[in-house]
Amino acid sequence: MIVLPEIDPFVFKIADNVGLRWYGLMYLLGFMMAWYIGKRRLAEISIDNQRFLDLISTIAMGIIVGGRVGYVLLYTSMQWLSEPWLFFMIWKGGMSFHGALVGGLISLIGFAVGHGIEMAKLVDFVAPLVPPGLMMGRLGNFINAELLGRVTDVPWAVVFPNSDLLPRHPSQLYEMLGEGCLLYILLLWHRRSKERRPGVLGFWFLCHYAWIRFFLEFFREPDVGVGFVVGNVLSMGQVLSLLMLLLSFSWLYMCYRDKPVSWAF
Repeated sequence: MIVLPEIDPFVFKIADNVGLRWYGLMYLLGFMMAWYIGKRRLAEISIDNQRFLDLISTIAMGIIVGGRVGYVLLYTSMQWLSEPWLFFMIWKGGMSFHGALVGGLISLIGFAVGHGIEMAKLVDFVAPLVPPGLMMGRLGNFINAELLGRVTDVPWAVVFPNSDLLPRHPSQLYEMLGEGCLLYILLLWHRRSKERRPGVLGFWFLCHYAWIRFFLEFFREPDVGVGFVVGNVLSMGQVLSLLMLLLSFSWLYMCYRDKPVSWAF
């Protein structure tokens, strides 16, 4: 059993409650890793370094806004109806991956339209850049001792500070390895397929993330204030992942049907 010490949520402060938080640092590192990985593949979508920075910035904004809006809509039990300012209280934390996915996709579509890039190719370009950011985000969850795992007696169980002090699965690290490392390796493997149609790497991202997240949610405590949403078995994250899996096959159909949809804008 491992006892996690209490870690200051700030890396450094410049004033009371003002400074760089660990979670913010993880986001920054995630975007930097995406930039480093993507800059070597710019020929795939025929853009230069400046437009690539614009792409990263655009998607980053979509992810942050979508993640926050998704969290408030899905995980605050309709509290936003009486307290709409919750959408703007980002300093209190709370981000939803599925909301971030929608926000990032909307931003990606906008960038594709504005720069005349085929959306399918842009999706295939961006998909492998996402897992490193997910990996860093889950590490931030672990440092902040949030999104706790379920109670367990495994030898590597962690006792988190400011909790009930029961030994729990380090589910944040499971998700870091699954949604980050494993997903990245799988996408690299699929990229090697020479028979892959444009856009199909986007399907593999959705498909693999969905089943990985669905499985790992069994080790994670259901979200406070939400609990299980299907019987006493499935969490909100699992329900959304199942929906994501279904949508991924719709995406695949669009890529492979006899008369493929025109992905160009």
